[in-house]
Amino acid sequence: MNLKNKTLLITGIGGFIGLRATELAVAQGIKVCGLQDTSDKSKKAQNLGAKVIYGTVTDPTVAQMACQGVDIVLHTAELAKEGGSLDQFREINVRGTVNMAQAAKNAGVKTFIHLSSVLVYGFNYRNHITEDGPLCDEKNPYCQTKIEAEKALLTLNDPPNFGITIIRPGDVYGPESIPWIVRPLVMMRQRLFAYANDGRGVINHVYIDNLIDAIFLAIEKETYGEIFNVTDGQETTWKEYFTRLADVAGFPAPFSLPKDELKLFLQLRYQGQKLFRKQADILPEAVDFMTRPYAYSIAKAQRQLSYQPTVDLEEGMRRTQEWLQKTDIQKLMQ
Repeated sequence: MNLKNKTLLITGIGGFIGLRATELAVAQGIKVCGLQDTSDKSKKAQNLGAKVIYGTVTDPTVAQMACQGVDIVLHTAELAKEGGSLDQFREINVRGTVNMAQAAKNAGVKTFIHLSSVLVYGFNYRNHITEDGPLCDEKNPYCQTKIEAEKALLTLNDPPNFGITIIRPGDVYGPESIPWIVRPLVMMRQRLFAYANDGRGVINHVYIDNLIDAIFLAIEKETYGEIFNVTDGQETTWKEYFTRLADVAGFPAPFSLPKDELKLFLQLRYQGQKLFRKQADILPEAVDFMTRPYAYSIAKAQRQLSYQPTVDLEEGMRRTQEWLQKTDIQKLMQ
């Protein structure tokens, strides 16, 4: 598919991934519109020339209206936290996703790209796991609802009339990434950040622009019914990643705690925040997300999409450092 002059709808357009996808799509001559639940998150997208509709992905009327005249839907909207109510996760991540796909199909949209997550494999998967590897929900609502959404979506795949491609990104970082840049740095500034078990294991980072490259390749090649793991393909330890992050921000290297001790600390912190009616900034379950042991295979994306990550960790951190020098990251956590 030739992307020029095509119309792309991005759900969650005001978020980290949605906004950068908007920038890069507009630069390619793609017409961009968006769906966002609140107006304050969409101003940057509007400044780039995107038309934004306000509403939730769970509303059938809003979804149908947003999909009119659209060629491609990039579905980035999700509830992404380490834990919480399964019903709340299911409402957004499953019901909202299926609602958007059904609306797109009814409106004659040709291509639907769904951003899932490598977390569908759980926390204790085998090394270099492929897209065919076993899925595991770990009794975690984020993992579970990402698995459920994938399963429900694939029943709607009906090429050439309506094609669905599922992308499973790794740990997406870069300017404005809350979980992998902003939140760790805010906690480092407060001297509250630690990694677990000497930072062993692998963070499967993917720089935001690499991820969007993979998305555009999937659209162009019309890989309907396929699922792709997408990371930078580097096997970086958690210790190396967070040490590099601290360095680009000018902070001391973080320290390590045993996993159980770190979980206990975060549990006590969470209970204290609840007691004082403060919004939790990090949940104890975050430790499970930050101690995953192995790399995911991106061989399929390299083979079928001709995906080659162009921004390595050194360059990604350099770009992030440039952004940090002109950004008050504390405001992004408010």
